[in-house]
Amino acid sequence: MNEIEEIVRVAAKGDGVTASGRHIAGTAPGDLVLPDGSIRPGPHRMAPACRHFGVCGGCQLQHCDEDTLARFVTERVVLAAEGQGISAEHLHETHLSPAHSRRRATLHVINGGGRPLIGIREQGSHRIVDLKECPILVPDLFALVMPLRALLARRKGKYGGDISLTLTDQGADIGIKGLAFEGLAETEALLDFAKEHDLARLTLDQGYGPETMWEPEPVTVSLSGMAVGFPSGAFLQATHDGEAALVSAARDWLAGAATIADLFSGLGTFAFALAKPAKVLAVEAAQDAHLACKAAAAHGQMPIHAMHRDLFRNPLQPDELNRFDAILLDPPRAGAREQVKLLAESNTPRIVYVSCNPASWSRDAKILIDGGYRLVHLRPVGQFRWSTHVELVSLFTR
Repeated sequence: MNEIEEIVRVAAKGDGVTASGRHIAGTAPGDLVLPDGSIRPGPHRMAPACRHFGVCGGCQLQHCDEDTLARFVTERVVLAAEGQGISAEHLHETHLSPAHSRRRATLHVINGGGRPLIGIREQGSHRIVDLKECPILVPDLFALVMPLRALLARRKGKYGGDISLTLTDQGADIGIKGLAFEGLAETEALLDFAKEHDLARLTLDQGYGPETMWEPEPVTVSLSGMAVGFPSGAFLQATHDGEAALVSAARDWLAGAATIADLFSGLGTFAFALAKPAKVLAVEAAQDAHLACKAAAAHGQMPIHAMHRDLFRNPLQPDELNRFDAILLDPPRAGAREQVKLLAESNTPRIVYVSCNPASWSRDAKILIDGGYRLVHLRPVGQFRWSTHVELVSLFTR
């Protein structure tokens, strides 16, 4: 290379890209790539917020400013749609979650030469970054990392496992998986840890599923003001503000619908937001989440009917879908191709599709559009700050 090239955008995996198509890791738009390969920082480069950035695999974009982060999230969604020949009639402002807002995470733990290492794997490696700080997690959760190291400090020999952290209505919910706690002394130490740190719950999975060791009162999460029982390991939107952005869009776009089917409903994140005045059918395959939603709806006398049904094996048919004024679906990362094919055959006037994967969403969106729907509204959402993980909420109408 004999000339200076400018980084013009950030690609899907976080690399900077020049106008000629070269991918340069660790660069931001406006950076200049000099003939000798060195980088001259541009106006969109920021000092990383964390000492572990560049090694830890949790973040890829801490070197980018706020405008670049928003543009990245927006482009991931828009370009995925354009790849299927789709464009939205109304593209809404991208929502970005702030620092210290993530309310759930899974950390890994191993014996690192006589001391426990707790953290996230390095980029492209199984090695663990022993976290000393984390600007994405809510402070109440990260504050437990050092005490967890102390709890595990006396363990000997080879070990490895996972520690899940979730912020609930009652405080921190910790799940430990893959580590054995044997004998009275270790069990008492575990219970003392839970009591000292005022945990909402402590579960231990030693290969036979999670076993609750500590739970002074039933653990709940609030969904649109409704306290819903929170099964250990259940899905929860990554941030409060990201959840609010998704829910607000769904509520606005489905206003006036008297009957709504919420597919892949989980604990009822959207069902509780949409119920009253609407009547909602909440369809979920995971039994623990289904039962939690059902119990909360009954307790709150909400017009929600919870249905236990695997929509991958047994999707709702067009005649079932046609009974509703609107459909909301929030499937896993792989999307919901078979259910979407049947939606495309229905005459449901409005469909809100929430997704955590622009690629699978765009493929499903193409099916809906080929079936006669229009993509009216689209809002990108960046809950996973500084990462390349992107979410969105969209509205399709006939």
